[in-house]
Amino acid sequence: MSKFKTAVILAGGKSSRMKFDKQFLKINGVRLIDYLIDKLKLEFEEIIIVTNKKEFYKNCKVKIVSDEIKDKGPLGGIHRGLKEASSEYVYFIACDMPTINLDYIRYMKSMIKDADACVTKSQNHIEPLNSFYNKRIVKDIEKYIYEDKRSLFLFISNINTIYIKEDKARGFSPNWDMFRNLNTQEDLTTDNNWSL
Repeated sequence: MSKFKTAVILAGGKSSRMKFDKQFLKINGVRLIDYLIDKLKLEFEEIIIVTNKKEFYKNCKVKIVSDEIKDKGPLGGIHRGLKEASSEYVYFIACDMPTINLDYIRYMKSMIKDADACVTKSQNHIEPLNSFYNKRIVKDIEKYIYEDKRSLFLFISNINTIYIKEDKARGFSPNWDMFRNLNTQEDLTTDNNWSL
């Protein structure tokens, strides 16, 4: 099994704050999801999209799956992505995160060693996406979910996680844009490249 072969894009959110489905965002006329796929292909052999709207991706030449355990938020998407992945460690990003920093991805790879996860920590806040998770935690996620828990942050704190500190991460992304989400209409107006 390849160690770092797979990247997963989570595209299952409800987009309630945006008022339209973020899976339809475009940059300069190109769907954001297609832009993310092309960028991730520079570093990963296998791309998986976890989505609640599989029909939207019928022309994408990547693996398309839906949550196996429904309505559990990002943790459900991570669970399905890990189950489908063909590598030991899997990189995860959301469909509304427009900035992929390949240098930082490579740095995380160098730091993982044998951890269950590699995430970035900013003071007391963690960034659960733009992160790596090990395929072996699938059963841990299932146990956690079936105990009716869904906090990804609490789950991460209870597995063997390597935390990259904010000052180190800012060396790669001084303005923190690699963790930026497009959540509201106002987020779109800050960058004229983004549209429906």
